Amino acid sequence: MRAILRKPMAAGSFYPALPDKLIEVLHSITDNTAVKEDVIGLVCPHAGYEFSGEVVGAAISRARLTDTVIILGTNHTGLGPPFSIMTSGIWETPLGYVDVDTDLATKLLINTSYLVEDIQAHLREHSIEVQLPLLQHLKHDIKIVPIVLSQVSANAYKEIGIEIADVLGDMERNVVILASSDMTHYEPHEQVKAKDDYALQAVLKLDVDSLLERIAAQNVTMCGSAPVATLMAAARSLGAQRAELVRYKTSGDASGDCSSVVGYAGIIIPSMTKSPLVRLAHKAITAYVEEGHIIPLPSKLTPEMQAQAGVFVSLHKCGELRGCIGTFEPSRRNVAEEIIMNTVSAATHDPRFEPVKTEELKELEISVDVLTEPEEIESNGQLDPRRYGVIVARGLHRGLLLPDLKGVDTPEQQIAICRRKADIGADEKVRLFRFEVKRHH
Repeated sequence: MRAILRKPMAAGSFYPALPDKLIEVLHSITDNTAVKEDVIGLVCPHAGYEFSGEVVGAAISRARLTDTVIILGTNHTGLGPPFSIMTSGIWETPLGYVDVDTDLATKLLINTSYLVEDIQAHLREHSIEVQLPLLQHLKHDIKIVPIVLSQVSANAYKEIGIEIADVLGDMERNVVILASSDMTHYEPHEQVKAKDDYALQAVLKLDVDSLLERIAAQNVTMCGSAPVATLMAAARSLGAQRAELVRYKTSGDASGDCSSVVGYAGIIIPSMTKSPLVRLAHKAITAYVEEGHIIPLPSKLTPEMQAQAGVFVSLHKCGELRGCIGTFEPSRRNVAEEIIMNTVSAATHDPRFEPVKTEELKELEISVDVLTEPEEIESNGQLDPRRYGVIVARGLHRGLLLPDLKGVDTPEQQIAICRRKADIGADEKVRLFRFEVKRHH
């Protein structure tokens, strides 16, 4: 039987049709220096790359892609049944061909209550197609399972999501699930941001019912609410407790026209497999908060724990900072000691917060940032807020800011914050240093 070939319909409009130009654009919107993480899923926008490419590129660059990605698209065309899956075939893009993972797709079709074998819903639908060149760029031999979902009820999304999770669990396969969605459409910039922030609060907590209630209450015109809600349900079933907003922008940020914009959010849902460094931090905070003692070093240290480096430990509760303490440079025998002591300090000695209480421990999310050696630079032109943290120094006064922080988008903002932290005047001469971090969750 001849395989179905799904030809590209968004090439030349949503993304370049010429391979060389497409590759150039993909290089510009993805980050090959980003630390890869194991993720359960992603939320990525599907507008033209000139508008949403930076957002989807930032999110997808953080993910350690699996051999197959399940892509949940929305149904813009109204073609086909409400819940459509392709179990075989090939998708073409200017970069080549992407095979459908027939084995996984067939098992999903057999073991889910709503999905129907169909091609019509996929033929003119761009929400899945626009993700493919990015996936191909980052993993050349990737396969997909394309699913198109229409808007119906919370119960349907939850059931589909749980059934997808059950199939993956039974097959013992790690498969990234990508939900394709833009946010609020065609309203003024600030209004779109406010509505999207309201909806995203529920997404980051993986609360399907709250998301759909907020969408209805504020008329959030989120075209991919069905894919996103389904992903959230699947992620919950697979053990996830939170999602992380990697990047948010509107079309107005790209076009300069803020009178009528569309919002774009890039989100990752981390795997529950924690880094050994984060597991050590969890042990340290639990022992100190519950029993008041400092844990000893583990009997076996990973290579990264054995090294010497500056380390920052950040605590978050319900998405909000709950404590952050760190060392600019190595101050102890190894990274493991830095983690233990800085975790205790973040929980008990951050002057901005009360000490962490026992009942809060289950609600805390911990990240560990291991710093590279600071490098002195000539000017802020050598800074990139997404990639580099910054240290501002004058005499014994030093202020540090980690990279890739929400709301900090320019080197000038980084430097101003560091000056305030170090009590250095705005006009006082300073030395600038930059560093990178490896962030562990």
